[in-house]
Order: sequence, then C-alpha cells, then structure tokens
Amino acid sequence: MNLLSDRILNMSTSATLAMAAKARELKAEGKDIIGLSLGEPDFNTPDYIKDAAIQAINDNYSAYTPVDGYVELKDAIITKFKRDNDLDYVHSQIVVSTGAKQSLANLAAVLLNQGDEVILPCPYWVSYADLVKLNDGVPVEVPTTIATDFKMTPEQLDAAITPKTKMLWYSSPCNPSGSVYSKEELRALADVLVKHPNIIVVSDEIYEHINFSGEHASMAQFEDMYDRTVTVNGVSKAFAMTGWRIGYIGGPEKIARACNKMQGQITSGANCIAQRAVITALNESPSKVQFMIDEFKIRRDLVLDLLKDIEGFKTNIPEGAFYVFPNVSYYFGKTLRGTTINNASDFSLYLLEEALVATVDGGAFGNPECIRISYAASQEQIIEAIKRIKAALS
Repeated sequence: MNLLSDRILNMSTSATLAMAAKARELKAEGKDIIGLSLGEPDFNTPDYIKDAAIQAINDNYSAYTPVDGYVELKDAIITKFKRDNDLDYVHSQIVVSTGAKQSLANLAAVLLNQGDEVILPCPYWVSYADLVKLNDGVPVEVPTTIATDFKMTPEQLDAAITPKTKMLWYSSPCNPSGSVYSKEELRALADVLVKHPNIIVVSDEIYEHINFSGEHASMAQFEDMYDRTVTVNGVSKAFAMTGWRIGYIGGPEKIARACNKMQGQITSGANCIAQRAVITALNESPSKVQFMIDEFKIRRDLVLDLLKDIEGFKTNIPEGAFYVFPNVSYYFGKTLRGTTINNASDFSLYLLEEALVATVDGGAFGNPECIRISYAASQEQIIEAIKRIKAALS
C-alpha cells in the first residue's frame, strides 16, 4: 500500500521550478550558473508600491482578509479591467487569490468533472496540464509551430472539440513562446466557440503589459463570449512582484462564487499587506512600469540577434512576455562532447552541465522540440550566457 496518494504520485514536478532548484544546487557547489530558466523579472518592486505596503503595516493591516479580497482592491481591479481591457465587472465577479496560479487551480477545481476535456494550445504554461489532470480532467494538446507563430488556428480548435470539451485554456502573451493573439485572431477562435455554447474559456493574461505589439486583446471583450470567459491576471510579472503572491479573476458570477467557496476551504483570503500594495499598483497608470517593458524589448532583440549566430536554433519573434522558445531539434541524434542528445530535455541538461546555463525543456510546455530561454536577466548575463551556449555547441 502506498503511503502517498495516487494523485500526488501521478503529478509531474514543475519543470521550471525543478530546473531552478538544480541550478541552485550547482551554484551552491561553487559553479557559475547563469539562470535563464525562471519567469521572474530581475527588477525590484517599484518604490511607490513598496511605500504603500509600508503604509499598510503602519496602519496596522494584520487581520484576516475577506476570502475574495478587500473591497478597495476589487474596486482597483474593476477600474483596471475597464481602463486597460474595456471589460465591465462588478464586485461579485472578482476573486483575489494567492497568485494567478491559485486562480487557475481554483478554476480547474470548480469547473472540471471526471473525463472533461480541456483544450490546451501548445506550447502552454507548465502547470496547465497537471492542474487539469489533478481535477480528473483530460488535457487535449493542440500542437503549433514557428510557422503559425505558435498560435492555434480556428481550424485546429474546431477539430479538437468533442462532446466532452469543457474548457479552452490559453495565455496571451504566451508563456513560453511570447506569442500574442491579435483581436482578429481571437475573434476567429470565438467564431468557432459560439457554435459550442457550453465551453468555458480561461484567458491567462498575466503578461498583458509586457507586450511589444502595441495591442492587447481579451476574449471577454466580445459580447458573445463575455458570459463564458474567465480573465485571469495578477501583478507578478509587469510589476516585478512575484513573491507578493497576488492574482485575480474577472468572470461569470456563478464561477466567481464557486472559486470563493473553494478558496474559503483551502487558503482563505490572500495576504493583507500585499493586497494593500496592489491597490496602489493597479490604480496607478501602467505607464509607471513602462521602463521595465522597454528594457525587456531591448533584451528580446539582443537575444534574437545573438541566437542568429548559433547553428540549429530556429525562433519566432515573440511579441510579449520575456521568453524565446527556439526549436533545437537540429541537435537531436547528435553527440556533443560525448553526450548524445535525444530530445530537448537532454539538450537543456547538456547546456546546464557544459555551458553552465539554465534553460527549460520545451517538452514540459507541450513542445518537445523546443527549449525556453528567459531573458528576465541583465544584458551582461544574456550576452555571457549565449556566448557560453555557442561555445558548448561549436
């Protein structure tokens, strides 16, 4: 008899966290590892947000918070959705959680029954598939390639839908490909979905502001999709607040109430100080964090330029987030310095051991021919990392 549950034994370890842990171990051994694996901005949280947190401490915010978030924070979220996305929500449609990851976990738990299918355009963020499986759902992967800028076509969506399809889950800008769905592309997907009124859409928009295309579109902007779309967002990425752990959803009231009920039994309300700080973060203009976005774009262009000089790396031009997702299948079957590269996992481990650069195997994102490189690192680190990669592959 197993001590541990089948549920936990069947769950994958987060590939990004596993690689980060391995990189930390090697660093502790004295190796000079450059980490390009974690999706974490290397900026400090802006001072105006930190000042709001300090003020909250001095104002003695220390008690339990409402399960679904402070009313003042919900006000700020409602204002943000209207200002940035032209989406109208009321308090009962908003739930604040301990990071957008908890928002997603809540949604899987309250929406999925055994055998329900969830369409995941590949590549997808590492936790989507396991959250689906944890809640007895079935991930349905829809493969995409550089040729379509790693975006699912309406034809692919149509072909993936079955009588068991319960949800479509996607991120835009996408982690890990950096791809951004335009309003026209989302409308084309919506035109397929309107024929299937029972399918719920989860639109993960955590990278919304890290967008170089000049346009961010939300599925919920379409009147015929509003009542069946849940928009997920948070402050980790654009505001450099990963450790503050605040995410939120806007969506149909019935789903929001269910998430509130679920959260009430799991964690209750999110951190009180962090919530007060996020009120300030969201009420200020997004232009206050534009300096970070500008720097990410410079780094994106730098990475793409440097990767051009390495044989066998094929990339799209990511329009958002802070990742490149090169196809490295050119190296599969080759032997490098005595190591045979069979797949992206071997390739990623080879780069860690030979180049001392941490990346993530694309198989964890549903695209086993690719690796993910995060450019949420300084320009100096990026230049040195790509130089090491080139040397290790030459």
